[in-house]
Amino acid sequence: MFPNSSCAILPRQFSVKLLVAITGASGALYAQRLLDNLDPLQHEIHVVTSNYAQQVISEELPDGLRLPPGTKTHNLKSMNAPFASGSNPPDAMVVIPCTMGTLGRIAHGYSEDVLLRAADVVLKEKKKLILVPRETPLSLIHVKNFELLLLAGATILPANPSFYAGPKTISDVVDTVVARVLDHLGVPNKLAPRWSEEKE
Repeated sequence: MFPNSSCAILPRQFSVKLLVAITGASGALYAQRLLDNLDPLQHEIHVVTSNYAQQVISEELPDGLRLPPGTKTHNLKSMNAPFASGSNPPDAMVVIPCTMGTLGRIAHGYSEDVLLRAADVVLKEKKKLILVPRETPLSLIHVKNFELLLLAGATILPANPSFYAGPKTISDVVDTVVARVLDHLGVPNKLAPRWSEEKE
């Protein structure tokens, strides 16, 4: 069927090229549960972590960060990552959890490392950028940065869990947020129960 043997192997086609960025906000489990629910056979997955994220991961995830098979990791200070250029952006980027410092730098266009540069690329190329901040209370500066990012096309998806489904474990609580992230990525999931239809 294939006269040339090189034609027999076709490149694998992924539905989504996704960059998961993890910063030093508390809530590393949000990032872990997102990665746990991304199928590496369906999606091309890239991960980049901020400097302080490693410290938080070591404190909050005793077994370390588990990456799906085939995940590509990138050095924070290397601009050789494909998504550092608008000619090769990811389809979507999720910053989870997202510190207010990272959020503010993205809002004001600072790009001193590959995480921030990637977010800049995603916004300017009009791809999907989802930021998952975990902070309370909020200052006016935070809210103004939210406004700038929303105007630029980002999705602000705070790590505010829901409880109507009666979660039994910490992971169950976290999954109510991760399910919403997956929804906004367009990734089908049954991670958390849906709000039921109104009874007649």
